[in-house]
Amino acid sequence: MTQAVLVNGVPASGKTTIARAIGSRLALPVFSMDAVKEALYEELGNAGGDREYGRALNRASMQAMWSLIADFPPASTVVVEAWFRLPPHDVVRRGLERARISRWVEVWCHAPAQVLMDRYTTRARNPNHPGPGYAIELGQLSQIARPMAISPLLEVETTDMPAVDLDAIARWVQEQLQPGGSRHAGER
Repeated sequence: MTQAVLVNGVPASGKTTIARAIGSRLALPVFSMDAVKEALYEELGNAGGDREYGRALNRASMQAMWSLIADFPPASTVVVEAWFRLPPHDVVRRGLERARISRWVEVWCHAPAQVLMDRYTTRARNPNHPGPGYAIELGQLSQIARPMAISPLLEVETTDMPAVDLDAIARWVQEQLQPGGSRHAGER
């Protein structure tokens, strides 16, 4: 049975830091949508910064990750870091099925809108991503974004990232995914 840790949250919510910490502490491979998307940008270009083109690359990146995970040995566990968007989550469920992931947990990263906006405008980003003006849209999005909540869920407030207990997050993931851990709709 392939298992996954879905690290979810809007841009600038700390997903990459949390996903890498889980992967490092539990010796798990980490699949990052942005890493795949940036490789696609490098190879295919950015089409003038077109937002629809960027969204198409998001979808292609997710499909590529699901396909790669499907070839992992059946007893594998992987960390998948992405913004899984607003409901419905049928696309995520189809991706999990495509990847042959039969059990998963979700780690939801969040912070107040102003924190996310400040992070977004001050961090170094690939120039193909939306510019600093996206911060306002991100602030609005953060007001309505919620976890998928279709599996065991851990919500992580990331305002003060250095204070986040990364070891506790990794322990929670490990407990949830061990044999006899929580059962949920995603388990077959």
